[in-house]
Amino acid sequence: MQRLLVLQSLWAMERRHTDGFERTVEANVEMIAGAGFDGISTPWTDRDLVRRTAGCLQGTAMVAEGVCFPKTVDELKPVLEIAAEFPVHHINLQPDVRPRRLEECVPLIEGWRRLAEQVDFPVLIETHRDRMTTDLYFTLDLLDRFPGLPLLADLSHFLVGREFAWPVSDENHALIHRILENSWAFHGRVASREQVQIEIAFPHHKPWVDLFLDWWGHGFRSWRRRAVADATLSFTCELGPKPYAITGRDGNDTTDRWAESLTLAGLARDLWAETARG
Repeated sequence: MQRLLVLQSLWAMERRHTDGFERTVEANVEMIAGAGFDGISTPWTDRDLVRRTAGCLQGTAMVAEGVCFPKTVDELKPVLEIAAEFPVHHINLQPDVRPRRLEECVPLIEGWRRLAEQVDFPVLIETHRDRMTTDLYFTLDLLDRFPGLPLLADLSHFLVGREFAWPVSDENHALIHRILENSWAFHGRVASREQVQIEIAFPHHKPWVDLFLDWWGHGFRSWRRRAVADATLSFTCELGPKPYAITGRDGNDTTDRWAESLTLAGLARDLWAETARG
C-alpha cells in the first residue's frame, strides 16, 4: 500500500530567538518523534554530524531526507557514500550553480544521474531559488531536455520568483502542474506572491493555504499514478527560521512555527487521505 511520510526539517527547528537558546540535535529529534512525525530532513554532507543525527534515529521508525548542495558532479560522490553508510529515504540535491544557458546544465545533470544509478535510494533535484532551478521557465526547459528528471517540489520559490498574479491564471496553474508531474517528494511551506513563507494560522492567508493545498493535491494524485504499489511519498514540513519566518518589532517570529508545523503536518495527512478517495 502506498503511504505518506510526513517529515520535519531540522533547520525549521532552529529558534533563532533573541533569548539565544537553541535545542540540541538530540532534543529536536526527540521532540519530532514525540509529535508523531515519520522522519527528519537535514544536510547529509558532514559525516560526523550525520553519524550523530543517525544515532538519534536509532530505535525509532523514522527516516531521513538527506540534503546536499553540490557545485560539481564529483561533490555528490561523498554524499552518496555517507548515505550508503547512514541510510536515507532519499537524497535532496540542491544544485548550487546558477547557469544562464541550458547547455551548461547538461554535463552536471548527466553526471549526477549516472551517480544516482549506482545507489539504491532516489536522488531528487529540488526546485529552489538561487540554484540551477531558481526560475520556473528555466526548470521547464530542463524538463524538455530531461523528461524523466526526478524533482523534489518546493513550490514556494516559484510563486515568489514569478510573483504570480492573483487569482492564479490557468496558464500558470498548468506550468506548476508540469513541475508536479515530475515530482517525487515535496517540501511544505506556504508562500504568497510577495513572501516566501507566510503565517498559515492567519485567517487572511487562507487563500494562499488553499492554493498550495490544491497544488499539493494535484502532486499527490500524480505521484499515486506513477509510483509502485508499496512506495512511500515524503512531505517535509519546512517552516524555516528568520529571515524565512516573518518577524515582529522584537526580532522574533510572529507565530509559533512549531505549532504551525504540526498544523501543516495535519493538513498534509488530511490531503493524502482525500486523494486516496480519488
